[in-house]
Amino acid sequence: MTINKAGPSGKVIVIGTSAGGLRALKTLIHQLQEDFPAPILVVQHISADATGDVLLDALGQQNNLKCQHAVNGDDLRDGHLYLAPSDHHLMMGDDRKILVTKGAQENRSRPAIDPLFRSAAVVFGSKVIGMLLTGYLDDGTAGMIAIKRCGGTCIVQDPADAEYPDMPANALKQADIDFCVPLPEMGGLLYQLLAAKAKKDTPVPKDILIEAKIAKRVLSDLPAVNALGDQVPFNCPGCGGVLWKVDKGPLTRYRCHVGHAYTAQTLIAEQTLKIEETMWTALRMFEERRNLLTTFAREQTGATRKSALERAELSQVHIDRIKAILLTDDKGTTQDTPT
Repeated sequence: MTINKAGPSGKVIVIGTSAGGLRALKTLIHQLQEDFPAPILVVQHISADATGDVLLDALGQQNNLKCQHAVNGDDLRDGHLYLAPSDHHLMMGDDRKILVTKGAQENRSRPAIDPLFRSAAVVFGSKVIGMLLTGYLDDGTAGMIAIKRCGGTCIVQDPADAEYPDMPANALKQADIDFCVPLPEMGGLLYQLLAAKAKKDTPVPKDILIEAKIAKRVLSDLPAVNALGDQVPFNCPGCGGVLWKVDKGPLTRYRCHVGHAYTAQTLIAEQTLKIEETMWTALRMFEERRNLLTTFAREQTGATRKSALERAELSQVHIDRIKAILLTDDKGTTQDTPT
């Protein structure tokens, strides 16, 4: 098999998926042959302590594509599927080699889908075919928009066919999607697109270039994010820094200057988790305060004992209020569920 820095047709396929991704990828890969005429790069949301070996083994059992973890600096090859390693972003370098980095999380994830899609759009332009499959929330939507703005082709799994329809459904709402098809039709569609004449490249928009450089850790400074939008009165859940609202394109997004990035939905979801963490910490501290005051009161008499018991009762009031908040099922929407 020959080294393929741009594919024999000059095209490359990037796929993003999350919840339900294993089954979806198996269904898709089963439709492809060993001589598949393009490289495939995949981001599947997985936890930082996972290895991804189970997914690779399952895909490798299809006995057609060669499936492997992406390795920094490797060339792309036809008929190969490259899976993003856990806790690392998978992107394309400017030299058209694989880039694996430990950059800031995007949309609460590392690996995240948007950095792969965006970097592929910058490097390959109109020769990128982006595919978004089953998953929660909306990682990949901004990446799809970037692919489209750079002249590439966008495919989403039909939400009615997806085990978890949020990701493809959100992309359909926000991005100009070329094809919305069920999984059983995707293989044939890919062969058609790879055989078709490549579209003419278009200039890469400046804001997409800036975001790609930030994700690759080439650029991480205030002028960079200032060029993308305006500061807003929200803090980054990842580092506590100031956020900028990215005002390019139809999707509302936020970035900090060190690289964390969020859609509005993922920012709300992450803030929800941070609030819960803070509430549990407050609950622990109030319970410790109540217990300390109660213990102290046993050793005192008179007014001092009375004051300590009153303060312990007040702490119990706060404890009850915090417990009531924690026990309230207030997720805002079902899309606040972590991926």
